[in-house]
Amino acid sequence: MSDQTPDVTTSGAEAISMVEFLESKPPGKVFEVGDLIEQITTTQGRVIFRLNTPRIHIHCDSPECSGNRYFKYVEGDRQKQDENKFFHTFITYRCSNCEKKTKAYALFVEPSGAKLVWGRCFKLGEMPPFGPVTPTRLLKMLGSNNTALFMKGRRCESQGLGIGAFVYYRRVVEDQRSAILDQIIRVAKTINAPAEMIATLEEAKAENQFSKSLDMVKEALPESLRIQGHNPLTLLHDNLSSGLHAQTDAECLDIATSIRVVLADLAERISLALKDEAELTKALGKLLNKQRSGDQVGVAIEAAQEQRT
Repeated sequence: MSDQTPDVTTSGAEAISMVEFLESKPPGKVFEVGDLIEQITTTQGRVIFRLNTPRIHIHCDSPECSGNRYFKYVEGDRQKQDENKFFHTFITYRCSNCEKKTKAYALFVEPSGAKLVWGRCFKLGEMPPFGPVTPTRLLKMLGSNNTALFMKGRRCESQGLGIGAFVYYRRVVEDQRSAILDQIIRVAKTINAPAEMIATLEEAKAENQFSKSLDMVKEALPESLRIQGHNPLTLLHDNLSSGLHAQTDAECLDIATSIRVVLADLAERISLALKDEAELTKALGKLLNKQRSGDQVGVAIEAAQEQRT
């Protein structure tokens, strides 16, 4: 790109589609886009080259949607305004389902080739920020104090900054260790786990040393919270115990991703365990109340019969 282009390198991969670029590529890198520019012929026969803005399929967090939906382009400069090959632009998409939520992109565009239909595109940024949606249950488990740190780690991970993501996630797990164990203890008590298991979990929570605390609960975990038979706290301990300075950025990125996935799965399992038990308790209460009512009716009938006799 020109001297004004951000100091980044290309991906080195074959040209991708504009849909793939907008949906799944992070800011901060240049990508070759095969259908970057579309050619339009006006009713007067004039040919216009403008930025291609295809329909995209991304997450919509509105209450009506709360999942992946199609978004369509609604506004923004698509046509370069001067003779330079490159131009900056802001474009906005809106959810086609709820028609409320929007997605905005800031782009640096450089058409190439004889017909200027393909080229390179640099994503300066996007709002809401790039990256897969973080489950609400995970954020709830982390609490308000650590959510900001976790989201910083999430942004580092989405941009390929492995060391940064690892450091943020490790800080979150260390700070939130006691709260996570609190949730696990709550599940253990709810399902009437053995007293020895609950005692071990409470002892681990009281332990100040992080590694020793997680090591204490290797076997002390309700089965419903295990991930394919494995203790998620042990998985976190093993990943977090890796020496940061001995790992490459790519290796730290792999570890950080593993930490996030395990945390998200643990939060899901805790939530489901408590929800299932709450629903069971509610259902049991209804049956018991019905049984008591039936018993009371039976007693009343027997009393009436005795009076008649």
